[in-house]
Amino acid sequence: REFEDNQLYDFPNFSLKMNRAMLRVRIQERGSLLTYKEAPRVEGGAKVRDEIEVGVSSGETLVVILSKLGMRPLFRYQKYRAVYRYAELIITVDETPIGVFLELEGPKPLIDEVAMRLGYKSTDYIVKSYLTLYQDYLKTRGLPLKDMVFDAP
Repeated sequence: REFEDNQLYDFPNFSLKMNRAMLRVRIQERGSLLTYKEAPRVEGGAKVRDEIEVGVSSGETLVVILSKLGMRPLFRYQKYRAVYRYAELIITVDETPIGVFLELEGPKPLIDEVAMRLGYKSTDYIVKSYLTLYQDYLKTRGLPLKDMVFDAP
């Protein structure tokens, strides 16, 4: 189980958002990641998103570089993530400020098989992003949009 601090970035004209693409900086204890994700599509009830990812030695330095390039932070979200492997499947359990989520990543037939073994149907799949889930969560409670971070102890 590892703590993750994630920040989404875009240009002032929101060109990534308008194209439904995403640039994320993830800072973790064991290193940081820069991830670019293409616009998502839904195939067979599952969200599919092509991505390019690279490890970086300093997430803090990367944030400075993105700022110098004119990018700005849009949304920050935190979670505790546990990662498991089963055959060709990557199984992640994310503990977030709004609940616990299970992600299955791998070949679609294996996703469906494991989900079924866990008691889920493809109609149970959630294909929304954490940003959208959090916006929905805040809206149902009449709260303004803010970052999805854990309260300080």
